[in-house]
Amino acid sequence: MTKKTRVSSGVSHLDRLLGGLFIGDNVLWYDDSGNLASAFCLNFLQSSLALQKSVIYVSFDRSPKNLLDKLGGLSESPDLTILDGFTAGKGASSPIFMKFYEEPDEQPACQVKMIQKPRDTDHIMETIYGLHETLHGDVRLIFESMTGMQEIWGGEAAILKFYSHSCPRLYELDTIAYWIMEKLAHSEALRAQINQIAQVAIDLSIKRGTTTLTILKAEKRGTEDLQEPHRYWTKDLTITFDTEKDGRGQLNLGLRIKELRMKRGLSQADLAKLVGVTPSTISQVEANIIYPSLPALLKMAEVLSVDISSLFQQAMELEKRIIFPAAEAVSVGFPDLPKGSLEGRLLTPPDFDGKMEPYIIEIKPNCDLPAHFFVHKGEEMGYLLSGKLRMSVNKAAYTIRAGDAIYLTSEMPGEWRNPGPNVARLLWIKSK
Repeated sequence: MTKKTRVSSGVSHLDRLLGGLFIGDNVLWYDDSGNLASAFCLNFLQSSLALQKSVIYVSFDRSPKNLLDKLGGLSESPDLTILDGFTAGKGASSPIFMKFYEEPDEQPACQVKMIQKPRDTDHIMETIYGLHETLHGDVRLIFESMTGMQEIWGGEAAILKFYSHSCPRLYELDTIAYWIMEKLAHSEALRAQINQIAQVAIDLSIKRGTTTLTILKAEKRGTEDLQEPHRYWTKDLTITFDTEKDGRGQLNLGLRIKELRMKRGLSQADLAKLVGVTPSTISQVEANIIYPSLPALLKMAEVLSVDISSLFQQAMELEKRIIFPAAEAVSVGFPDLPKGSLEGRLLTPPDFDGKMEPYIIEIKPNCDLPAHFFVHKGEEMGYLLSGKLRMSVNKAAYTIRAGDAIYLTSEMPGEWRNPGPNVARLLWIKSK
């Protein structure tokens, strides 16, 4: 079975909720107002271009000039190609829109290509896949508006046909595709059918001025945040979630328990079993829907290897310490990796809120890890203490020997392998 690489969406908190994106994902965005998905798409575009990934941006609702104004500096990347379905579509090949192609001095660094027959779905697919064949690596796609496509094609049957043919093909081509759909412009039947095909489906809603994000579907992730709304705010390209805001100030017991649980590499089911409650109880506690009983709270602190006071506040006395004895290191789990293939220890107490998290990771001989140890959120660094490792990043393979250092910024390893007869010991440091 092909091992899929996990990458960032460009929004760190969404990566935490979703577990990152996998190469091959078709990500469906149900947009309540028609403009909520834009910030998430632009962050994804920015992250992809920063990694020099080829991006195809398909637009049926905006003229090239309007879209370039929206993209701003992002349009100055030669890795971006805009497929213009507007000019010969809703723009009716009007001279005022055709003028864009007649003034080469105004062309940006990115490529802009006009779709000649935007009402012909077969022609559009030929255009997209013909372009894809000329590009290298895992190509990213953004379909700015399925609603605009439907208006051109004259009905939902055409949308369903195009989507149902494109999604499996894009999956096999190792792409990541964002599809934006205005919820109220389409029937529930169509939404149900395309949701069945997508690997990821996300709902964006706005009510009384409050915006929320809800993960409806996330294949092969085991995410615990399905169907749970998360409040967020946007300012330009900055997206801030409510839990991030709460975590900087007032008491948020649920978030604190979730952070400590994830540091230990425990699922909600794992923690529930160790505490003696149901997984539903842990889910409701972390969502601040209910508060645990005192015996359950004491047991949680014991299982998470922290003092109970640190569940309610940061352990300020820990922040002043400079030495952490070996006896205080705690074991961590890796639920997304093959059981028994590796072991890990967090070298600082779980309730130590430093800017870095140091780990010792031991990978067993002749073991393959089909993904990275952690969901990548920021810079990470490793130092191989002993043994030998092989690592793949963006389809490139690297051999790491004892004494070698590894430094990752926005890259994420897609596979680790210990080819030797001995355990490979790795010092690994995550930045927060």
